[in-house]
Amino acid sequence: MTIDYEKSQPVISMCDIKKEFSGVWALSGITFDVYAGEVHCLVGENGAGKSTLMKVLSGAYTPSSGTIAVDGVPHSKLDPVLSKKLGINIVYQENDLVPSMDVVENVYVGNEKVKGFGWVDYKAMEAEVRQQMVDLGIDLKLDTKIEDLSVSDQQFVKILKSLSIQPRVLIMDEPTSMFNVEDADKVLELTRRITEKGIGIIYISHFLNEVVQIADRITVIRDGAVVRTYTNKNRDIPITTLTQDMVGRPIDMFYDKETCPIGDVMLDVKDLQLTKDSPKVSFQVRQGEIVGFSGMVGSGRTEIVRALVGADRRFGGQILIRGKQVTIKDPNDSIKAGIAFITEDRQKLGLMLNASVLENATILGLREKIKGFFVNIKKFPPLIAPLLKELRLKTPSIWTEAIYLSGGNQQKVVLAKWLYAEQDIYIFDEPTRGIDVNAKAEFYKQMCTLTKQGKSIIMISSDMPELISMSDRVLVVRDGNIDCELTGEYINEQEIIKRALGVKKNDG
Repeated sequence: MTIDYEKSQPVISMCDIKKEFSGVWALSGITFDVYAGEVHCLVGENGAGKSTLMKVLSGAYTPSSGTIAVDGVPHSKLDPVLSKKLGINIVYQENDLVPSMDVVENVYVGNEKVKGFGWVDYKAMEAEVRQQMVDLGIDLKLDTKIEDLSVSDQQFVKILKSLSIQPRVLIMDEPTSMFNVEDADKVLELTRRITEKGIGIIYISHFLNEVVQIADRITVIRDGAVVRTYTNKNRDIPITTLTQDMVGRPIDMFYDKETCPIGDVMLDVKDLQLTKDSPKVSFQVRQGEIVGFSGMVGSGRTEIVRALVGADRRFGGQILIRGKQVTIKDPNDSIKAGIAFITEDRQKLGLMLNASVLENATILGLREKIKGFFVNIKKFPPLIAPLLKELRLKTPSIWTEAIYLSGGNQQKVVLAKWLYAEQDIYIFDEPTRGIDVNAKAEFYKQMCTLTKQGKSIIMISSDMPELISMSDRVLVVRDGNIDCELTGEYINEQEIIKRALGVKKNDG
């Protein structure tokens, strides 16, 4: 869809938006707009102000100053009800679906169609969802409960739900963060089909390769202000230009892992079985080694490590650390055994959202560092401050509740918690999902520091550059089992994808 920016009027126009939190300016005068039928991408580091700006647009936050014009009509502020009434809707990065409801019920929850006597008209809702899926090229079994869907299919349900109120502007916040490469391409195609309906899309993503592929315009923000807006007519904006705008300096897209000596076996997993009928999984991780776990969505990577750390039950198997068998029945046992699990679901499983940064970061490590019955909380900040500074955590205060941090800074708090606990084995499950390129480099640096200290790392990742550049070995997981081990020159994108799909070396 070709848009004449000079002759057309934007659907949404945000002018000189400012937002202050406790004396800190999260937004310092942002002007941003979106036209019908365009994809306007919004990029920036974690903490740059992207989420705050979208919360102002969706009515969750009231701006300190500035105006929001909808079809040329100015508003000093919006609330969630008015925002939706004006046709603004959001596809959240975090899951907001009801697990026990099926696809149709989730799409229309709170917005149900009714017939005579106020009965819910399920058939009418089902028919509309089916037609929407045909239009958008989505294939889902509608009577399936959300808890039985894959993470990627749940994302499609969220998109269908957001479209059920017939929005004029759709905000898509990290829509492909839960997807493998193949399914991410489906989301990009889906995005194009949505704009063909005349819906304007604000697309937020840290995957800059997909940003330049999908965007009509790209706005880069840094420290709460607009750096530049690009018109992406020929899809030829260099990614390095965007990253430099984001961080204010040149930055390498790939992190060169520092080499360090690999020592004796730290972790030895033998015949780990999740259920009676599931495969027996065995692998080792050595001191100073990063072992990457690769596989398609639903391959069983996360399930294996959750069983390992006692987050899920397992049927059988042995776990040895430094040659000594350990019993792990629950996460507390794994913590005592020296295992850290940096989960991919930072909000539900990694943080106490209503607790402060300080409380979250020290909850595990302080039990070893501070003895005695009475604890003086004033002693805590100096203990954790150097680590938070090293991670470049952006927060108004260490007393700020974690819920008010950006996604990337929340992830840094989770990492700080486990680094402060000083474990021997670190399991990173999608460690850099949804964070910017600069924060990724900081994570990689910390991982290298851990290996230099003789720690062992398991890294589950769907990010191919990350897997290839950071792993000493890659274990490819398929159908709940380790299909193969890749080393040296075989750690490449083509080989990893082939083996994840079940294509053997000699099958073409």
